[in-house]
Amino acid sequence: MAFERKVPYTEQALLPESRRRAIAELLRARGEESVAGLEGEFQVSSMTIRRDLRELQRQGLAKRTHGGAIAPGFAAHEDSFSQRVNVDVEIKQRLAMAAAALVEPGETVFIDSSSSAYFVARQVIANGIPATIVTNSLPVMQLFASAVASVELTGSGGWLRGLTLSLVGPAAVRTIREHFADKLFLSVKGLTSDGSLTDPDPLECEVKRAMIDRAEASILLLQPRKLSERGSHLIASGDRLSLVLSADLSTSQVRQLEGTGLKLRCVD
Repeated sequence: MAFERKVPYTEQALLPESRRRAIAELLRARGEESVAGLEGEFQVSSMTIRRDLRELQRQGLAKRTHGGAIAPGFAAHEDSFSQRVNVDVEIKQRLAMAAAALVEPGETVFIDSSSSAYFVARQVIANGIPATIVTNSLPVMQLFASAVASVELTGSGGWLRGLTLSLVGPAAVRTIREHFADKLFLSVKGLTSDGSLTDPDPLECEVKRAMIDRAEASILLLQPRKLSERGSHLIASGDRLSLVLSADLSTSQVRQLEGTGLKLRCVD
């Protein structure tokens, strides 16, 4: 009698098709994965994982990012930092100039992982303001690698999100809660009609919320399109903000913001 040989689970998991199905399932469940994380998960080389991700992208089951991949639906509601930093550049530069002018010498400033706040950090450094920046943004930290500045930097620990180049999780929140800041500059995915601040990722929300809790003044950097977008998670109510800096708002958008009770300053 012939017996059918059953492949052990551990061996089966190493078969390319089985492994790729498992990677696709992880992406659907977690939203994103790094090459290093998948390499450890499946005990294969980074070259093998990159080959798997290329095939999954070809099948429409993944979207490759720098250092990993995201689920297709994930990309639809959260863009990468490299994408966001090239959107609304002129508005962000104007907001950054106005924001940096609010920073006094000797102050401690929280900078979140948004591209808008990145422009503020860059402007503070360019202005030569002697201040301390506390951030969970890797691009902001990288600014200090090439800049001779009077600004001091404290970077958080945490898990690196390849999509946003930000550090999140308990270690990041702990770093923020160990500091007090004079000002926080942040941006969000979207501002709802009742003034709620929203973001696509709950871990990003936790870090932003901790920054709001520990800042004397929380200042939102707002582009007009944020009024028509919304993240799936609540960060905080708009009444936690001290000021909204915005530009290029229509008359109806100004009325919408004023109706929420937010303090608005247009930098046009």
